[in-house]
Amino acid sequence: MTRGRYNASLSIFFVSYSVFEPLTNILLKRLRPSVFIPIIMVIWGLCMTFMGFVENWSGLMAARVRLPLLPSSTQLTCLKQWFLGLAEAGLFPGINYYLSCWYRRSEFGIRAAIFFSAAAVSGSFGGLLAAAIVKMDGLGGRPGWAWIFILEGIVTVVFGFLSFWCVHDFPDEAKFLSEQDRARVIRRLKMDKQSSAEHEEFKMKYVIMALKDYKMWLGMVIYMGCDMPLYAFSLFLPSIIKQMGYSSTTAQLLSVPPYALAACLTVLIGFIADRTHQRGLCNIAVAFIGIVGFSMLLGSDDAHVKYAGTFLGALGIYPCIANTISWVSNNIEGVYKRGVVLGFVIGWGNLNGIVSSNIYQNVPYVSGHSTVLAYMIVCLLGGSVLLRFLLARENKARLAGKRDHWVEGMSEREAEKLGDMRPDFLYTL
Repeated sequence: MTRGRYNASLSIFFVSYSVFEPLTNILLKRLRPSVFIPIIMVIWGLCMTFMGFVENWSGLMAARVRLPLLPSSTQLTCLKQWFLGLAEAGLFPGINYYLSCWYRRSEFGIRAAIFFSAAAVSGSFGGLLAAAIVKMDGLGGRPGWAWIFILEGIVTVVFGFLSFWCVHDFPDEAKFLSEQDRARVIRRLKMDKQSSAEHEEFKMKYVIMALKDYKMWLGMVIYMGCDMPLYAFSLFLPSIIKQMGYSSTTAQLLSVPPYALAACLTVLIGFIADRTHQRGLCNIAVAFIGIVGFSMLLGSDDAHVKYAGTFLGALGIYPCIANTISWVSNNIEGVYKRGVVLGFVIGWGNLNGIVSSNIYQNVPYVSGHSTVLAYMIVCLLGGSVLLRFLLARENKARLAGKRDHWVEGMSEREAEKLGDMRPDFLYTL
């Protein structure tokens, strides 16, 4: 497959992956996690498995949607990639939304970090696993890369079926809890100014409330500032390392240490941010590390310096993903509003994966490194500084009593329905 076709197949995946993410948390709430999450895992695994049986480009690009700019032999969109993105769309926003409905705001960050660190760990082991599985080349008449899809897809399907018995519902419906335990969980969340664990009927006004909230839009800017670099890094790290003069197998093995270190820092930042309630400052500090790393990749010709840059790049990207999700989630209240906001934030960030799949075209990848650097400086760093400033200013106004008139004449229950707009709700900085 040529580089252009490879990038096109990635772009198709990111379109379906991103477009459906804002809707998935609504489905998750209505269908229940114990049903929704296992189903999408099984479908996702099946899509991966079937991709291992693709024979050529036309097989990969299998949907009946014409693309006029492509030759007639490839006037088909990537059905398998499209459905892979569609199935996978609900997992990341869904798991984060699900966790945010179980834990207090000061407890969520470390859990989101542990969950996302699995992505860094999978990147670490993925390099080792790919190097091993590719040696199955020719077995059963399938190339080595096909066995990667087949084996990893089968494992995903197995875990998907197991999830039907492992995944529980939201606190107000969790069957493994007694009535007293459910009430206790909801009560401790209410003490944290949260009502997300309670039952709420979906209304279109919650989507409108989300769209009117500046925190969602700034969250989208910040998240795209770390998510596009994340995909660029994870998709092209072996190619970046190979360009330093290493063989393909060695490049796969050398991609392991940066991921492993990034996983450790992701969990550490989650712990620190929970304890200090300073998620914005954590984002800013970590962003500087990533900016230095990609500056080294862009500005040096020395292989050792560039490889060191991959470590700093990973350290500057991965912790910001989980921390940004935690930060946005902490500052959005309301059952459906939070779900919609997380869907839009994550969906917009992932849509920028289209950019990441098309910027690393030519060695020495100057345009790729430059684009990643610009995203991290303008969106991640700049957006984090601006959002923290606005939240701190609003907290100051609320503590001074300047927002108390918002709840005048309201009952306590009516005030609760204001969510993060209630005057006693203080934002996490």
